[in-house]
Amino acid sequence: MNQKYPSALLEDAVNEFSRLPGIGRKTALRLVLHLLRQETTVSENFGNAIIRLCRDVKYCSVCHNISDTEICSICGDNERDDTTVCVVENVKEVMVVENTRQFRGLYHVLGGIISPMDGIGPADLQIESLVERVKSGTVKEIILALSTTMEGDTTNFYIFRKLAPYPVKISIIARGVSIGDEIEYTDEITLGRSIVNRTLFTDAFKV
Repeated sequence: MNQKYPSALLEDAVNEFSRLPGIGRKTALRLVLHLLRQETTVSENFGNAIIRLCRDVKYCSVCHNISDTEICSICGDNERDDTTVCVVENVKEVMVVENTRQFRGLYHVLGGIISPMDGIGPADLQIESLVERVKSGTVKEIILALSTTMEGDTTNFYIFRKLAPYPVKISIIARGVSIGDEIEYTDEITLGRSIVNRTLFTDAFKV
């Protein structure tokens, strides 16, 4: 049975909140009612933050990380090692790896992983821009830090084949991250050790 709302404005707000992943209509209603109980400025600040995010956020022209400027703070940090690039699936993984404090290189955000079942192919990801970074000659090592799932391994192998013609070391995080695990949910100590103890891609997969 459809929920009856005393206000069309309330229903519209619930509809919008329920579009968010993991938010059902009951949770959406609870969130909306919570906002209604706050001072008007609280809701205004909330709404303005979302508007500013969607309007003003940028993606780094080098690594595709979320940024406030054309080049993100990581790529713009002269103290980072620009010869080593850690390849991750999404922006969330950049934050996870940074929290380990075990990596001082740069990143490359693919924007996903190859998943034919979801209609995601290599052309939908930032793989060609990774190849271009390697072509420039500055990058000496690529660390593949994708989820240890079938899709992650497929993407790893595709990237390895694309970069094979170039003189760059290709490593993969140590399998302290269990098969089937997603990087986002791996604890920081395990992930940090996996990066430090990374191995050559060819050794890990016997290519």
